[in-house]
Amino acid sequence: MEANKQEHFSKLLLRQLREHAQHVRDDQAAALEFSDNGVMDSTDLSVVDLNSELLLKLGERESQLVADIDQALLRIKEGTFGKCVRCGKDIDERRLEALPTARYDTNCQTIIEAARGDVETPSL
Repeated sequence: MEANKQEHFSKLLLRQLREHAQHVRDDQAAALEFSDNGVMDSTDLSVVDLNSELLLKLGERESQLVADIDQALLRIKEGTFGKCVRCGKDIDERRLEALPTARYDTNCQTIIEAARGDVETPSL
């Protein structure tokens, strides 16, 4: 991949990294805020538990996105960004624009999803 394109994707990934890292911090703070609400009845506690669990799940998802971005930035450093980690072929640039953390080309992604049984809802 050309140096200017790598720079473009690096900037895009760094911007996404900042956004998602902030979301992780916000979700964790909100979860802690929900858990510190003084005296409540059992219904209130159930709602608080449900909200806290939801916020923690969102935080886990954001944390995974941060990890995926870190991996993509590492691939840029190693010079393997834009190459499918399964077959080694170039990943279409349009796919990388839509999902800069993509590790697989569309063909390999389809094969992986079919093996997992995810054929009804294909991802990027």
